[in-house]
Parts: sequence; C-alpha cells; structure tokens
Amino acid sequence: MDFTLSEEQLMIQQAAKDFAQNELLPGVIERDETQTFPWELVQKMGELGFMGMMVNEKYGGSGLGTLSYVLAMEELSKIDASASVMVSVNNSLVCWGLETYGTEEQKEKYLTRLATGEIIGAFCLSEPEAGSDATSQKTTAIDKGDHYLLNGTKNWITNGNIAEVYLVIARTDREKGHRGINALIVEKGMEGFDIGPKENKLGIRGSDTHSLMFNDVKVPKENRIGEDGFGFKFAMKTLAGGRIGIAAQALGIAAGAYELALKYSKERKAFGTEIANHQAIAFKLADMHTKIQAARNLVYQSAWDKDNGNDYTLSGAMAKLYASEVAMETAIEAVQIHGGNGFVKDYHVERFMRDAKITQIYEGTSEIQKIVISRSILTD
Repeated sequence: MDFTLSEEQLMIQQAAKDFAQNELLPGVIERDETQTFPWELVQKMGELGFMGMMVNEKYGGSGLGTLSYVLAMEELSKIDASASVMVSVNNSLVCWGLETYGTEEQKEKYLTRLATGEIIGAFCLSEPEAGSDATSQKTTAIDKGDHYLLNGTKNWITNGNIAEVYLVIARTDREKGHRGINALIVEKGMEGFDIGPKENKLGIRGSDTHSLMFNDVKVPKENRIGEDGFGFKFAMKTLAGGRIGIAAQALGIAAGAYELALKYSKERKAFGTEIANHQAIAFKLADMHTKIQAARNLVYQSAWDKDNGNDYTLSGAMAKLYASEVAMETAIEAVQIHGGNGFVKDYHVERFMRDAKITQIYEGTSEIQKIVISRSILTD
C-alpha cells in the first residue's frame, strides 16, 4: 500500500488550501448569514480548474482524477461547505454525467462551458415525494415526436437559480417502472420553466437551493441523455460518484472543525493551564483525530477505486456514511471544546455543526447508504 500523494496532487491540494484561506475565509460568516455566494468566487474557482476537475482537457477540463478532486473538495470544505457543494454538484453530477453518457454534440454545447466555470449546472432528481425513493418520480416528460413536454416539480436543488444547465430526471412511461425514466438537459429560460424562492436552510446557507417548476416545457429530443429509458440508471450511476464528492465534503468539514478545536485548546486556559492539557479535552481530540483519519482512508479508497476502474458502489457508500457521521460528531465536539465561544458565530464551529448535518442527508441519506452497503455485502 502506498499512501504517498504525487507531486501534482500535492500542488492541487495546496492550491485549494490557498484559495480557501485567501478567498473563501474572508466573508464566510457574512455569506452564511445573508444566504449568498458571490458569482465572482464561482468564476475564480472555474479559472483555477475546480469546476471541471475530472473533465478531459479537450472539453475545457483539468483532466485530473477523482483523488485530486477529493483533495480539493476536502480543503475547500474546511473553510466553506457552501462553496464546496457547488463544486461537488458541477463536477460529480453534471460534468461527469454529461461526459460519460452525453453525445458529442451535448458535450460541445454544454460541457465545455460547465467545465471552465463559465456557467454552472444543477442535478434535478429529488421531488416532494421522491427523495430517497428515486423511482417514485411524479415529474413527467411526454414524448411529442421531436420534443418532450416536461411537467412537474423538483425540490432542494443545489445551484437552483444560478445554474444555466439542468439535468432533469423525469418519467416518460409509468408502465415500464424504472425503465420508463429519462434524463433531459433543460436550459434556464425555456418557456414554462420557473424557479421558486430560495430555501431558508439550517446549514450550507451560502449555497443556492431552490424548488423548480416545469409547466409544459418543450425539451428537444436531442437533449435526452442516453437511450430511451436510461434515466434511472443514469441517475444511480451519477449519484454513486457524487457520494464520493459529498464524502470528501464531510471529511473537510470534520477536519476544519477539528483544526479549530485543536488550536483553541492550546490557547484557552482553565484551572491554570491550557485546556489541551486536561485529559477530558485531550481524549476528545484523540478520538476526533483518529476518526477523521479513518474517514480519510475510506474517502481516498473510494476515489482510488473510481480512478482505477473498480466498482466503487460499496466503497463510495461506506465513505459517505462514515465521513458524514464523523463530520457531525466532530463538529459537535468542536463546539463543546470551545465552550460558550462555540455557540458564537465568530468562532466558526457552530457553522460547521450546522453544515455537517446535510452530509448525512443529501445524495442518499445515511439510511440509504446502509441499504447499499448491506445489499452489496449480502450478494457477494
């Protein structure tokens, strides 16, 4: 086993760390409070290659592997999970899905602009009654010959308003079950496509989350991804990779909270000495450090599996499940170590605690990950 990162990977890690410290950290508390994320920072991430990290260079991407992407996600998430989720959706769900399953025409029209950060994308699967149960799609796409007529509502869509390109999962034939679902590319501004108000969220408040409404939206047939009925498989394949990105986000949240707690424990004094010298705090830090490293190994393993052409369904689910649990636990302990200051926004750890929770929910809840893991080990 070789755990050494290549020189290129170390450079990417450092570039992401520098960007997070110099560009994301200033104003991160204000962005959380105002629920905003400036477009100029998205563009800067695009210029640095973070918006299309795994995309082939001929389509404007960085041409890097999943592990490099995970390294960048971890560093960005240490500072601002609202920024990293935009990177995750654009890379894992939108760009990867288009490059892997899209036509050459679709790639030239959409992928090149998405990979450079000129525009940003959104992945639209969840509905009011179809979150974890992705087969219960109520959104319909009726075949009208040269186009589909799209009707329905999508909920909790990251990049919902700032996106220009939307990958929408919709049912075309109810009688065919999961084989009667398609994935369609919808453009912002298409007639009948409306965007609801921004969601007022517990965490990742800087990310742009909206409901989307489709009322007789005409989507050209050439905007369908893959063969007729491929939509459900497309969604599941795409989400399997997306879990790795969210696992890396959870890892970054945990590591960011831990680093703040470690620093604070060396500065704050109680009973005549730094609180790090008290066993109650030292043992908390030991547990946090150990679990974060275990989560990191799982996340890196899943990225390695994907890069090497192995089946990453199991390793990705395990990474996402465990890293999200560690993120939540570590963030809570970081607040505890900070004491009363942990409850104050200026110390950041309360934001990490709020941000951590969503990693146990989106792109497959922890319960769904356990279903994926149990099915995998029981069918071996």
